[in-house]
Amino acid sequence: MTVSVLGSGAFGTALAISLAGNGPVTLWARNAGAAAEMQRDRCNTARLPGVTLPEALTITADLEAAAAADVLLLAVPMQKLRGALIDHHSLLAGKTLVACCKGIELNTGLGPIAVMRDVLPDAAPALLTGPSFAADIARGLPTALTLACADADRGRDLQQKLTTANLRLYRTTDTIGAELGGALKNVMAIACGAVIGAGLGDSARAALMTRGYAEMQRMALACGARPETLAGLSGFGDLTLTCSSELSRNYRLGLSIGRGESFDASLTVEGAATARAVAAQTEKLNLEMPITRTVTNLLDQELTIEEAAAHLLKRPLKEE
Repeated sequence: MTVSVLGSGAFGTALAISLAGNGPVTLWARNAGAAAEMQRDRCNTARLPGVTLPEALTITADLEAAAAADVLLLAVPMQKLRGALIDHHSLLAGKTLVACCKGIELNTGLGPIAVMRDVLPDAAPALLTGPSFAADIARGLPTALTLACADADRGRDLQQKLTTANLRLYRTTDTIGAELGGALKNVMAIACGAVIGAGLGDSARAALMTRGYAEMQRMALACGARPETLAGLSGFGDLTLTCSSELSRNYRLGLSIGRGESFDASLTVEGAATARAVAAQTEKLNLEMPITRTVTNLLDQELTIEEAAAHLLKRPLKEE
């Protein structure tokens, strides 16, 4: 079973580095000049500086060659996934595709597996998600992730192929739970970053993470997920990591909101689009998601951080 990673950002490159420990891997980069430079210099200076690319890793801008592999890991941002699938429909049709993004599509409310099913119904979709930073994976540090695949037998095959010396995969057939866990935790990370950025303290962050997890469970269960999935790596595990580290772009966006600072608009922050998508869905599902709604209001500058904190603290008292 051969493997290619499509997308040479930090996470795609890190996955390719780890997978190259199992044997030859191809990493596809959109820019031909960047691909040639990485292949020559054995480093992704722009996205993952200081990490040497192993000899078993081939970098190319030839998508047709990369897409010839048996398994394709799609390391593209959530909001660009549909476009990539449409643009390269003929090369990806019928393939085993593993999405490596987290979020909910803004216009449709769909997660990555649902988007793949929508665009390429004859493909075999799966999702790789969970608590992970590219730098950790690339440096060979131990990382555990969730591999979600509705086809249990295919999931077992992928688990065996994609597990590496430092990357341990746990599998699930609950694709809805894995999708929502990875998406919703980004929204909570923005909220937690805002709390710390505003100087509201670690106790407030702990409370927000806990109540945020309750929101994640509420929506996931309403959408048909299993509660144990949200209690695992793709839910609770990822929430813990993303809400507590400045390596998370979502958390850093929250910090900037709390501090009243500007944020680099060129950076992809999946939680911003996801918050808006979830806010729209909660109305249809008649769900109470106060933290998600507050994050959306902060992003749209409809509330100040002081007003947001006051709003959450003044909610009606109830049992936990």
